[in-house]
Amino acid sequence: MPLSRLSSPFLSGINSVTKQMLTLLFALIPAISAIVYFFGPAVLITITLAIVVALLAEALMLKLRDRPLKPFLTDGSAIVTAVLLAIALPPLAPWWLTTIGILFAIIFAKHLYGGLGYNPFNPAMVAYVLLLISFPIEMTSWLPVTSLSDSPIDIASAFQIIFNGQANGLSIDTLSGATPLDAMKTQLGLLQTPAQIIEQPLFSDFAGKGWQSINIAFALGGLFLLYRRVISWHIPVAMLTALILISTVTYLVSPETTATPLFHLLSGGTMIGAFFIATDPITAATTVKGRLIFGAGVGLLTYIIRVWGGYPDGIAFAVILMNMLTPLIDYYTQPKVYGVVK
Repeated sequence: MPLSRLSSPFLSGINSVTKQMLTLLFALIPAISAIVYFFGPAVLITITLAIVVALLAEALMLKLRDRPLKPFLTDGSAIVTAVLLAIALPPLAPWWLTTIGILFAIIFAKHLYGGLGYNPFNPAMVAYVLLLISFPIEMTSWLPVTSLSDSPIDIASAFQIIFNGQANGLSIDTLSGATPLDAMKTQLGLLQTPAQIIEQPLFSDFAGKGWQSINIAFALGGLFLLYRRVISWHIPVAMLTALILISTVTYLVSPETTATPLFHLLSGGTMIGAFFIATDPITAATTVKGRLIFGAGVGLLTYIIRVWGGYPDGIAFAVILMNMLTPLIDYYTQPKVYGVVK
């Protein structure tokens, strides 16, 4: 019997893209909660602003490309890009910084390449790199964790600082400080040992105070994505294994000038990179061998940039560099067709 003649009604399930995006957003809740706990509620304002700008930019580009609005606005891809970029920015990032980043991510990194499914680079990371290169001061103005702050910022003060530059005589310049990765990199350059540096109030048992808990929260969200089969294990495992191996080797060779492997695992954007960024199904390698190579490349490049490069964290640069190699990796790692003799 033809399918058109089968008995009805039929249930129309949620779009697979939308379902994956919603699952990914749900998996980010533990990390966002941890960011709010350790750095205050300012990140919620940035996330809201980013989502609004992303949806407006998405609607504009769909209109200009003569595409239907509803299917693409509701697939969740623009919202995921907005949230990933927003939580990567400093909590008190000025509104214009967030706006520029989101507009560049949606318009240039996504739609000018053809939209969802055609972009060769992760839009959130392209925007992050643009902002980091163009506005290095604003992008490195991170708050200390709430327990170390003399003036904890409530949501009203955060709103004033984000949109007006200051509140109650306080501004981002008077509140911000170095991140643990930046502090470790700078002070190692001043010939201090990792053991001396980790004793400072900015640090906890293994990494930066607050940062190690946030990375653990991202890892928990990533394990949930693995459980729901939204992502596969190959890229996260390969990336983290490569990062552990190279950091272990350098630490064993020179423990007086190199941070521990645990510090690198629980600092900066390691876990969000491993589970939420590098696993982007559009811009990452697609074959099994290719995913392992891709993930290992991200891990190695991240460490190289952190230790010998000009930036404290290297996740965004590492992902984009490996995105460039994705077509080559896929080409040389295609499985053999059954029955074909090499």
